[in-house]
Amino acid sequence: MLKSRKVRILFTALILCLAMAVLRLDASAATKKEYFDSLSVGISQIVDPTVESVDEKAIEELTQISEASAQQKKEESDLVMVNVQVAMNVRAEASEEADKVGVLYKDCGGRILERKDGWTRMKSGDLIGWASDEYLLFGEEAEAMANDVGNLIVMIETDTLCIRKEPDGEAEVFGLLAGDDELEMIEFVNDDWISVDYDGETGYVSAEFVDVDFHIDAGETLAAIREREEAERLAKLKANQGAVVVGGDDTKLLAALIQCEAGSETYNGKLAVGAVVMNRVRSGAYPNTVSGVIFASGQFTPALNGKVARVYTNGKISDSCYDAARAAINGETNVGGATHFRRAGNHDGILIDNQVFW
Repeated sequence: MLKSRKVRILFTALILCLAMAVLRLDASAATKKEYFDSLSVGISQIVDPTVESVDEKAIEELTQISEASAQQKKEESDLVMVNVQVAMNVRAEASEEADKVGVLYKDCGGRILERKDGWTRMKSGDLIGWASDEYLLFGEEAEAMANDVGNLIVMIETDTLCIRKEPDGEAEVFGLLAGDDELEMIEFVNDDWISVDYDGETGYVSAEFVDVDFHIDAGETLAAIREREEAERLAKLKANQGAVVVGGDDTKLLAALIQCEAGSETYNGKLAVGAVVMNRVRSGAYPNTVSGVIFASGQFTPALNGKVARVYTNGKISDSCYDAARAAINGETNVGGATHFRRAGNHDGILIDNQVFW
């Protein structure tokens, strides 16, 4: 064993001598160092074959690649965008049979919370639930869509903020906005001013008092959908139907009918009765005057039995009935275009106090 080791050492020394001779003859300084380094590794293997050749530069490069890959994975976007034409359902669990918890609309986006079995659990606004990957975009595709459909929102961070017509503290003011209001941003004018869309006009706000955030439309929970639909229904019911020109006698006559039909009801009940009469006046299916509608055959019982005439004559009409009559004549309504009402019972419709309207 000792003899064998001596042979290896002698052989190594011979190689070193030959290498140094070559280096002295025609190698540059840089080449000498590289050659010597590589030769040293080879010699170490000859002296001790158990030592493997190690390329330190390669290891350093691999380490850098590995670290970059890990960082990239860590920073991988959690953005997800909806890729549908209209809308898609969001479920409580990752299954088509699971309960529906909300809706995501075209161009909506959110953040990934979890992924499994072709489904993604995501947060979009107040909506949290599972959506099928079939209708979602991830990674670069999601970011590209977000850039196309998203917009920058300017959020006001002071009690009130002036919207000016020019980027100047002395410029004329468009108006004032309260804190927590938001505006769509147009661009950064400079370090001090931001241009915004203000009712279709270009306005300017001081950058000192606002914050800018990137906004993507969010989905809706079922509760939010129900609340929105109810608000829309009420708004439609209360949409002004248009004023009708009448005389003072017609106002008093309508108030008298309201007194007879809803004198004990709340103001909403009184207005609803007046609105029904005026909806009929506007409709081509009924007479086009207040008296013609009220005294039409087989319509309002108090008008047929003479009660309306008596109340009209004696003038015992409450102020609230007069107010409701005037409001209805001016187009106000809380029953939309309803043309009928009756005491609440089996008929479907809009229930106000003790009567139902349709």
